[in-house]
Amino acid sequence: MSTASIPTIPHRSTTGQVSSAERKARTAELLAKARECSPGERDHLLQEVIVLNIPVARTLAARYRNRGQAADELEQVACLALTRAVQSFDPERGDDLLVFAVPSILGELKRHFRSASWAVRPPRRLQEIRPRVVAAEEELGQQLGRPPTPEEIAEELDCPVAEVEEALSCGDLAHAASLDEPVAATGSPLGDLLPTVEEGFEHSEAVAMLGPACRRLKPRDRRILRMRFYEQRTQQEIADELGVTQVQVSRLLQRIFTDLRRAVGVDSVTSAA
Repeated sequence: MSTASIPTIPHRSTTGQVSSAERKARTAELLAKARECSPGERDHLLQEVIVLNIPVARTLAARYRNRGQAADELEQVACLALTRAVQSFDPERGDDLLVFAVPSILGELKRHFRSASWAVRPPRRLQEIRPRVVAAEEELGQQLGRPPTPEEIAEELDCPVAEVEEALSCGDLAHAASLDEPVAATGSPLGDLLPTVEEGFEHSEAVAMLGPACRRLKPRDRRILRMRFYEQRTQQEIADELGVTQVQVSRLLQRIFTDLRRAVGVDSVTSAA
């Protein structure tokens, strides 16, 4: 069964109330039938298995509610993981689908949060340790009656203090602040308080990098660059000034650009002039 044949997720009211034991028995029965029938009928039976176990996927997705991701999106991730688990499940390894499917669904939900829930994504090691740090912070806070220090959290988790501090500091990266949000101190929108980019600021890095490289050029090469980019002369005008052809000026410029790219550590060649 391909991904395109994933059944439409039914509304909660259409799935009915089925006990865990009934769901397990019915799932095992459908999977057993699917092993002994034609491919077309097998796909139909596997779809029934998916629909029967969708409430389990929804329950697992609900564990991650109120963490900055839409509930519908989390359910879609969980149901897609369930579908893949059903497709790849081998009944010969056991008769309980959920023993295989639940870890797969939880793993897919965690991967979804690692890849999609950060406005600014920190290193993966911090993404993975942060839930442990948050849980330890809450537990120690209840035990101590006060917020625990990073040193106490690090001791509890047996990890470096610096790593705990990094994990705590990246807590705000999951949600970006709105530029229209008023700042408490002034009442003005955050966007109004951002500095204005001055003219030429975007070129400052290029100037800082190219300055030393240009000073190392031969006097004639610096003269050609000055005429071309500061005096805005055409290649033909530069050729007339130097007593050469326009083609020679073009080649000189390409060679100068190559020298500058090498000087600043850029290997790619782009056309200019």
